[in-house]
Amino acid sequence: MQRPFRKGRARRVLAPLAATALAVAGLAAIQAPAAHAAGSVVKVTGAQGDWQLTVDGAPYEVKGLTWGPAATDAAKDLPDLKRMGVNTVRTWGTDATSAPLLDAAAANGIKVIAGFWLQPGGGPGSGGCVNYLTDDTYKNDMLAEFPKWVDTYKDNPGVLMWDVGNESVLGLQNCYSGDALEQQRDAYVSFVDQIAQKIHAVDPNHPVTSTDAWTGAWPYFKKYAPHLDLYAVNSYKDVCNVKSAWQAGGYDKPYIVTEGGPAGSWEVPNDANGVPDEPTDQQKADGYTTAWNCVTAHPGVALGATLFHYGNEDDFGGIWFNLVPDGLKRPSYYAVKRAYGGDTSGDDQAPLVSDMTVGNATSGVPAGGDVTITTDTTDPEHESIGYQVLFSSISIDGNGALVPAASTVSGNTLTTKAPDRPGVWKVYVKATDGHGNVSYGSRSLKVVPPKENGTNVALGRPATASSYQTDPTGGCPCTAADAVDGNTGTRWSSDWSDPQWLQVDLGRSTTFSHVQLYWEAAYAKAYSVQTSQDGTNWTTVRSVTDGDGNIDDLDVNGTGRYVRVLGTQRGTGYGYSLYEFGIYT
Repeated sequence: MQRPFRKGRARRVLAPLAATALAVAGLAAIQAPAAHAAGSVVKVTGAQGDWQLTVDGAPYEVKGLTWGPAATDAAKDLPDLKRMGVNTVRTWGTDATSAPLLDAAAANGIKVIAGFWLQPGGGPGSGGCVNYLTDDTYKNDMLAEFPKWVDTYKDNPGVLMWDVGNESVLGLQNCYSGDALEQQRDAYVSFVDQIAQKIHAVDPNHPVTSTDAWTGAWPYFKKYAPHLDLYAVNSYKDVCNVKSAWQAGGYDKPYIVTEGGPAGSWEVPNDANGVPDEPTDQQKADGYTTAWNCVTAHPGVALGATLFHYGNEDDFGGIWFNLVPDGLKRPSYYAVKRAYGGDTSGDDQAPLVSDMTVGNATSGVPAGGDVTITTDTTDPEHESIGYQVLFSSISIDGNGALVPAASTVSGNTLTTKAPDRPGVWKVYVKATDGHGNVSYGSRSLKVVPPKENGTNVALGRPATASSYQTDPTGGCPCTAADAVDGNTGTRWSSDWSDPQWLQVDLGRSTTFSHVQLYWEAAYAKAYSVQTSQDGTNWTTVRSVTDGDGNIDDLDVNGTGRYVRVLGTQRGTGYGYSLYEFGIYT
């Protein structure tokens, strides 16, 4: 689900969602048993601008969802999708593990857009950067692998069509640039066409498509992949522009939307703390409704959609997109059900966190300090609502997991403790109704180092270091002065070797009683705090051998004009990195 702006940010955000599908494509495979019933005959029929998909001669509009659970859960979960009005699910990988999904789909009157993963799928170059001009080994392996599974499953009545690749035309920009990028894109799409021909030879009864992350890939398909039966695109915020892009491109094939929904984390503006401003659950629900309306507003060309995502992960990406995180139904679930013609009149529907405020979110809450959260939450059935507060460090270290935090609740106000690690955190409120439904609110919170008593005599003083990083790709130069500027958004970062040091000139001999070290992820496991009157002869006033990063608050008894921290053992494979080096009198 990558877009150009997304590259440096967070597939890191939505990767957990696609990881299951990607893993399926890479599993070692054994031959699956032959399907036990004859498959459907699926065709793209009609003429320019008046196409339709038919299954055994009957018109078929794709009303789908992308599929996240394990294939072995399909028999349990697909009846729920059928009740939603879903008739199609889409996958990213097909191999020996796919049989339970295809069989369960057939048993429930649902069909599968069965995917095949090609590098560098997913937009950011995940899975490696193939050279499609020269890597004949990789291409020959895929040309043998994909048709093998087509032959295995072609007669399974759960198959709707085959989908070759996911977002690789866009993703190649992370592997190549300039003329080389264009050559690789041409070669990649030509290879997709080779696969399409192979699949058609094995299975003439199901269409073949290829998915990319932008309609900018379609000119390549138009020129180099004539054997595709239709095009496919993943589109979120821009889904309502797909129609005009198709019209402007002069294409002669229909399309489907293979991922769609509300705007993703790579498409929204940043909030005041510099992290993606997550839509409310109502806005997300409206995003699915809008996406479907825009697909159906292009009759005869747009043949349907598989919206994103029927998944149960409750991490950062899951809370952004999943309809059933942790198996609970949220407002988006019911929005999709209504869009697809399902009846929600008898459903106990989800509560809704329509607004959420975090106290001192941008001014900062000290690590471990009190956090006050207010929500505006309602329930359609006026049922009692249970609340839980969760934190995610996704913006700090890329970890999208949500960690529960103890809290007290008074009406619509929740009180909890801030994490003990400074940085910008995601704060979630999970609201449940006790009947299998959930809604989430989400905001960011700036956590700052605890305020120290006394005066920071190192603030703004001259500082030097044994080394510092200059590479701009890491947000540097990261000089010694950046560790004594009072700004927790800047840092000193050393070379990747031991030992390294950072020292501050206090201007005159000074007695101090406390040192605060605010480490970035590259911290010191072993280090000493030392003083000197001349900058040459040093006295150790505190040694640490079991450092674990984050914030070190050290009571010391030191006197000197110069104070330094001497790192002797790094805690990571990187160097030493300090946001702030505070010396307090």
